[in-house]
Amino acid sequence: MLKDTLGWGFALWLIGYILGFIFFMLLPPALIGWAIMPFGIIITLWALFRRIKSTDFNYYVVLAVVWTAIAVVFDYLFIVKMLKSQDYYKLDVYLYYALTFILPLIAGWRKAIQK
Repeated sequence: MLKDTLGWGFALWLIGYILGFIFFMLLPPALIGWAIMPFGIIITLWALFRRIKSTDFNYYVVLAVVWTAIAVVFDYLFIVKMLKSQDYYKLDVYLYYALTFILPLIAGWRKAIQK
């Protein structure tokens, strides 16, 4: 549980964070989140369906809560505060938070009905 919640939650957040720096050199700031999102969705789904083995839906509810908390807190600390981003919170960020919560629930539901 610890590896799946904190480990994958942090790893997925870190991948997006690093991609943000890479895309910062290539794209206008308003497009960075939209460019990261497809990569984030694919990597998250890969982790949920290939690396996380539980079939208990409640397990995925915990993942959704912890992963979303990690995303919100780390974004605030390392993007808003540390990088002093004044206009970080826009539609792409809210969609990212929603997907961070919803994707584990979808994966958990699918795995629960397949067992």
